[in-house]
Amino acid sequence: MALGYLLAGLATLASGSGSILESVGVRRAGAYGGRSLDLIALRRQWLYFLGLGVNLLGFACASAALHRLPLFLVQSMLAFSVGVTAMISAFMGARLRAPGWGALLVGAIGLVLLGVSAEPGRAQALPPQWRWVLVGVAVPVAAIAVYARRHGQVRATVALAFGSGVAYSVVGISARTLHLPDALWRLVLEPAAWAIVLNGVTAAVLFAMALQRGGPTGVTAVMFTTNTALSSFVGLVYLGDHVRDGYVTAAVIGFVLAIAGAIAVAHYSANPRQKERTPAVTVTRA
Repeated sequence: MALGYLLAGLATLASGSGSILESVGVRRAGAYGGRSLDLIALRRQWLYFLGLGVNLLGFACASAALHRLPLFLVQSMLAFSVGVTAMISAFMGARLRAPGWGALLVGAIGLVLLGVSAEPGRAQALPPQWRWVLVGVAVPVAAIAVYARRHGQVRATVALAFGSGVAYSVVGISARTLHLPDALWRLVLEPAAWAIVLNGVTAAVLFAMALQRGGPTGVTAVMFTTNTALSSFVGLVYLGDHVRDGYVTAAVIGFVLAIAGAIAVAHYSANPRQKERTPAVTVTRA
């Protein structure tokens, strides 16, 4: 059990620090606030790819944690990686307003309540047909990118952030239910592995497009809420995730505090007046 909590903590740290590196890379490439095609310029930014590597390491830790801990706990911890991003950004010179530090404390209290109330254990196996459904989710989610190119700024931004949250939730569900074969090469035959790859790439692209069109506060709020709520619901209803007896109230309060804290940190860490003087921070997920 202790190993699961350690892995989830490492995943949170990696996700938050990787976001800093990716954000700096996006701005050095001049892609922030531009068109979707401007993201091609990232191929020359090694900091961006270093950030991707750190996020991938975090994803590996999160996947290992999901084999031991329920989705509602691990996904809430990953959502709170925005707090790690905000703290690193503050050390780099970006000002985190006083309510932001309060939001960090609120989110941390929520995570403690979730950690105490979560019942460790492996997930129930999904029926084979549902594993392929998770793979296919990447298709309608990717279609949101086409929708976004044809509609207004606000509607497109919300749709992109929502689609990213759905795809990220599928990644978490697939990682929770992934069966590791004795021979690693047999992973190519596992639908869950394909669901992780396809939905992970789709989520990353849609999230980057959403950040180009809208502010990080609204985008991260929609993405985090969709991702955590959807994956937690599936875990509790269909995958056998459990809350300890007598800790349901603590789990509900902890869940609300953790997500509210993450969203509030994203809001209060946004500082338009320092956009040119310090590296502005956006939040990404692996």
